[in-house]
Amino acid sequence: MQVRTGDTPSSARARMAKTPPHILVTTPESLYLLLTSKNGREMLSETDTLIVDEIHALVGSKRGSHFALSVERLKRVSRKKIALVGLSATQKPIKTVARFLTGGADGDSPGCRIINTGHGRELDLSVEVPRSPLTAVMSNEVWGEVYERLEGLIKQHRTTLIFVNTRHLAERMTHNLTERLGTEILAAHHGSISKEMRLDAEKRLKSGELRAIVATASLELGIDIGSVDLVCQIGSSKSIATFLQRVGRSGHTVKGTPKGRVFPPQSGRAHRVRGASLLRKAGGA
Repeated sequence: MQVRTGDTPSSARARMAKTPPHILVTTPESLYLLLTSKNGREMLSETDTLIVDEIHALVGSKRGSHFALSVERLKRVSRKKIALVGLSATQKPIKTVARFLTGGADGDSPGCRIINTGHGRELDLSVEVPRSPLTAVMSNEVWGEVYERLEGLIKQHRTTLIFVNTRHLAERMTHNLTERLGTEILAAHHGSISKEMRLDAEKRLKSGELRAIVATASLELGIDIGSVDLVCQIGSSKSIATFLQRVGRSGHTVKGTPKGRVFPPQSGRAHRVRGASLLRKAGGA
């Protein structure tokens, strides 16, 4: 098995083209690039299975539409009939996802089989509301209370993931929490950080050297970081599926219970209503 992403060195890509791996782990963007080169098409010419993990992250987006075109090109490139497999814990409505993958009406393409094991799972979720009144723009006082609460949660758990929506906020939050906890306790993880620094943070969290990581979507899917006790979401996760996927990184065992805390930056009644609505939807998903 080999990995082909934007971080893969050119020497490794060249070796891969000469000696194709039995299993290739890649991204939609890297798959597209492989299909545009002669060596890449030859490498993929014996493909017989395409597994799309976390397929919910592609459905309904421009990235997903672009990936669908790559899948059709891959079917033409391969000399074998390709079996398509879509995986996700949060794909719903499931027939729409099947249609995206197979192209059939409501997922009813010949040979298409939908395996639905259900969506119910016990979750430990709650909304964290600061003591100070919230306003349209969060004051330094409110942010101070958020950092204080995050500090307490990190100390109460062995490993904590803190998801934010922007790289700027990831850096700012890492800086402020580092002042409270120390440089050896916490690290940032986002797309602007070098590959070496991201891998180092992942390795240190998995080994227990780090207690927490502040991350954007760069740490959302498919990265092995070991056991996680708690997931905190700062601000809106944009969708219930994304929120559930992130919280699902914690308690990720057969008998484990995912544990999440939401810090939604809304004010007054809207804050409470949206927070309660998020938890209701998450509980019923």
